[in-house]
Amino acid sequence: MTLREKIVEEIRGKGPIPFSRYMELCLYDPELGYYSRSVEQFGRAGDFYTSSDVHAVFGRLMARQFEEMWRVLGDPERIEVIELGPGRGLFARDVLDWANRKFPEFSAALQYVLIEQSPALRQRLASTLADHVDSGKVSIRGHLGIGTSASARVVFANEFFDALPVEVLSSEGELRIAETNGRFVETWETARAEELDFLDAYGVHPAEGERAEVALVGQRVMAEVASQIEQGFVVTIDYGYTRDEQLAGRHRGTLTAYRHHSVSANPYEAPGEQDITAHVNFTALAAAAEKTGMLAQPLLTQSQFLMGIGEANQFADAFEESRLPQERAKVALQLKHLITPAGMGETFHVMVASKGVAAGVPDRLAGLSFGRHQS
Repeated sequence: MTLREKIVEEIRGKGPIPFSRYMELCLYDPELGYYSRSVEQFGRAGDFYTSSDVHAVFGRLMARQFEEMWRVLGDPERIEVIELGPGRGLFARDVLDWANRKFPEFSAALQYVLIEQSPALRQRLASTLADHVDSGKVSIRGHLGIGTSASARVVFANEFFDALPVEVLSSEGELRIAETNGRFVETWETARAEELDFLDAYGVHPAEGERAEVALVGQRVMAEVASQIEQGFVVTIDYGYTRDEQLAGRHRGTLTAYRHHSVSANPYEAPGEQDITAHVNFTALAAAAEKTGMLAQPLLTQSQFLMGIGEANQFADAFEESRLPQERAKVALQLKHLITPAGMGETFHVMVASKGVAAGVPDRLAGLSFGRHQS
């Protein structure tokens, strides 16, 4: 049975399904979903690539920032770094290797937890990080529950929230997916109060001809993550927007499908074979975190965040292995892609939220300091 046939079967049994359910099946069906199939979605040969695919310096800079967060939290004997949606594990490997090399005290305290619900990707992670898993430094889990003995935690989510299912609303109501002769058909039903309340608080109501995403799942996930932190940070990096930007007329209808690095206009044409994403509503995410007692810092661009971490040592983390001029030139281009507006620097935004940290302390973190100094 194909995924299309499986979705059609569910619609015929239950009636039209919410778009969030369609997106969930397309991405996360245990056997046929996009993130469950054992194919190469990541990297330049796949459908998309992340900052860790560009150069190891991304993980190295974050290792430096995690170490600083550990010190801010009082150098606890144990700290967990919990990565949501870790993909192939390249970022985790870069963080662990660099921490061991440059920050031995932090490395000794560090326990790294990977949260990945896809069995195929968990198997891939276990292979990529075999040495760290065998040593007990890394654990891989298929569920979000964080409950362990560590009181100090840093949760890291890079391009995670954009892939969580969303509801889609228009002036006609809530989008539902029906089918006719095996073809998916869009229908509309009266929007639920919860969806309308989300738009009232964090977004805008779509005008005629417009669509808007409602990230109820993302809010629930952020609330669950934040509620399991007694003392620590949540670092979210993604492409997204604030409510003010939506009020100004931008980021209306951001749902997008990707296949082989190309944008697809139709999320229904290849279920399970293309990525489906929606830009992150950072206003809603910040509110979900703050309802659990966290304090969300003002949004920064990835450029500001990485420049803040790297400027103290002139990005030596990137160039350490470069011996020849041509090697340095190549690394410089990769670094440029990470931090400049022409690359990923202005496309991605960073939200840092904290709990159990003295007021004013997060402002002094390297990743947050560059944006302050430039404002």
